[in-house]
Amino acid sequence: MRMRTLGKNLQVGSLGLGAMGMSDFYGPRDDAESLVVLDRALDLGVTFFDTSDMYGVGENELLLGRWLTRTRDRVVLATKFGIERTGEGGTTRRIRGDAAYVRQACDASLQRLGIDHIDLYYAHRIDPSVPIEETVGAMAELVTAGKVRHLGLSEAAPETIRRAHAVHPIAALQTEWSLWTRDIETEIAPTCRELGIGIVPYSPLGRGFLTGRLRTVDDLSEDDFRRFSPRFAGDTLARNLETASALFALAAELEITAGQLALAWVLAQGSDVVPIPGTRRLHYLEENVAADDVVLDASTLAKIELLAPHGAFEGERYSDMSGVVGVSPSAGSTPS
Repeated sequence: MRMRTLGKNLQVGSLGLGAMGMSDFYGPRDDAESLVVLDRALDLGVTFFDTSDMYGVGENELLLGRWLTRTRDRVVLATKFGIERTGEGGTTRRIRGDAAYVRQACDASLQRLGIDHIDLYYAHRIDPSVPIEETVGAMAELVTAGKVRHLGLSEAAPETIRRAHAVHPIAALQTEWSLWTRDIETEIAPTCRELGIGIVPYSPLGRGFLTGRLRTVDDLSEDDFRRFSPRFAGDTLARNLETASALFALAAELEITAGQLALAWVLAQGSDVVPIPGTRRLHYLEENVAADDVVLDASTLAKIELLAPHGAFEGERYSDMSGVVGVSPSAGSTPS
């Protein structure tokens, strides 16, 4: 796999692996199968693995921790703090960015992961009640202490990114970016590039929509969060499928899968972009990694732009998050 650099010097494979769905949000978990997928990803050249303390209320970090006991020296590991889950099943969520919580969350993640340092530590969501200088200041202390190597933000606005970067260099911004969601192209991506911050797109396959395999929410398990996502609802999903049909046809013409077309498009957005598609299935992992070999020429990229310009797909990214304490109106919410 080709290598890319996030920030000044964090080198990773051009495609990472998001581990969230192995423990949460996308239906029943199967840890044994997930461990096989993690091993295969490493064999295929994936070096960059992404988790969070809120995925499965810590269970995803525990899963990665079991795996890291034999793979740590080959892995660039990213995790996140900032969404505190409490109550039965972690159903109560609160955004936190205070310094004491930053320190507490980091120590807890290190313990679950069974490692002595985190390669890339993100603020998962920005706490509007705490100055970003306090949050990133505490994160910077973790770097000084040797507990963290690089800092990142997730779903942050341009001004927040600038203020954070002024406190300590930010290596990466994790945010949603795909043909399904192109909001960052107006202000956020240019801000990151001005400051030399890498971009880590989550959901680069549009939460599975851009693979062309999802035609109705009835295809999903009962506890899959997409059943409640505005973009997957009824007539909205039907209209989005109609819009995407030309993309699916183009992929067939190119003799690649629809998902590979979507990932290749994200990779083509710049050498500072490292998407982290998630999967729990070996077949889909291998399909995704093969997208690293797909090069879209200028005429194909221009055709894609005509078929799926910014705003082509309908519906809000997330359902109503008014019940999550500390979520600002523009923050977006989990999962990511």
